[in-house]
Amino acid sequence: MVAPGNAGVARTSSLRRASLEKGLSPGSVVELARRERVDLVVIGPEAPLCEGVVDALEEAAIPAFGPRASAAVLEGSKAFLKRFAARFGIPTAPCSIVTSFAEAEAVIREKGAPIVVKADGLCAGKGVVVATTVEEALEAARGMLVERRFGQAGATVILEDLVPGEEASVHAVTDGERLLVLPAARDHKRVGEGDTGPNTGGMGAYAPSALLSPALLARVEREILRPTIDGMRALGRPFRGALFAGLMVTPGGDPVLLEHNVRFGDPECEALMALLDGDVAELCASAARGSLDPGAVTVAEGRSALAVILAAHGYPATPRAGDVIRGLDRAAEVEGVVVHHAGTAERAGEVVTAGGRVLAVTATGGSLAEARARAYRAAEMIAFDGMHFRRDLALERGKPGA
Repeated sequence: MVAPGNAGVARTSSLRRASLEKGLSPGSVVELARRERVDLVVIGPEAPLCEGVVDALEEAAIPAFGPRASAAVLEGSKAFLKRFAARFGIPTAPCSIVTSFAEAEAVIREKGAPIVVKADGLCAGKGVVVATTVEEALEAARGMLVERRFGQAGATVILEDLVPGEEASVHAVTDGERLLVLPAARDHKRVGEGDTGPNTGGMGAYAPSALLSPALLARVEREILRPTIDGMRALGRPFRGALFAGLMVTPGGDPVLLEHNVRFGDPECEALMALLDGDVAELCASAARGSLDPGAVTVAEGRSALAVILAAHGYPATPRAGDVIRGLDRAAEVEGVVVHHAGTAERAGEVVTAGGRVLAVTATGGSLAEARARAYRAAEMIAFDGMHFRRDLALERGKPGA
């Protein structure tokens, strides 16, 4: 059962949609879980986690996969994360935390550009500006602190040094003490090819990423993931669920924490799930019980996965809804391909766009190049007015990753 679901859920025989009368509020989720007598609730988005939906479910004796609100603050407040990282010795970029435009202007003019401007709170992946000029940084800070483009989420701003290198995403499933580290993934945040244009919630991802060798992944666990789990427990904020570390690997090969998310990333999750064999539900249930069972899943050897996001007209600024989507059945027939729905709905028997990121065309293969070829072949079979997607995912110097 999925709530609130989309057109993809409605067309999957093994799933059914459920309505939430009061949205994703904690009370509404508890009411639905009781009515349906569910065994486990898995919370996908970050906002309900930060609002305390797991707290409410646990109070109702309903098992839930995800952190309580006190632990979800790792994503809910970037200022909290920066102070937490400094306290527990987790490598992260130097920064200044400001609450007024006057403070921001002084810091920006002193540090110069490039500089990263981040809204403190939740902004659906759009509250980060990598400014290449002082003027661009000032405009971003003004938009957050003066114009309040992100509301209260931008009342505090982090001004962060730009860390050179390549990005990677590392997810771990944890019960608050033990953790299972999943293969490293690579997300593509910018809307345009060549990593141009504004940040988005993610335009595509692939896994595993060759950027992180087994030795480097072990360092990430030792220097970033483990100190986070242990540090949150020491603060009386034990973390259970999916911990997602957004990293930069510097030219010298050192991992630096850019952000923590407190749930599976999208679209990394689509690629990661395609690499797992076994019972993911049992993995999540064991973490929720406080007795993580890493043996519930295995990572398939020699398999790669890539997810391409098909976005709506106007995304990310002003996505348009209501455009009819064609070619879904044909695309799903491509070997190794699953078409995941995101911003879709049904209207008069047709599937239409209903969000910014509409579909994730996910493919697996015996190599990243094969997965990439399959994903793009299927993506080209789908069409709706204004559809756009990046065609350069998983390219290294213009060639498909091996």
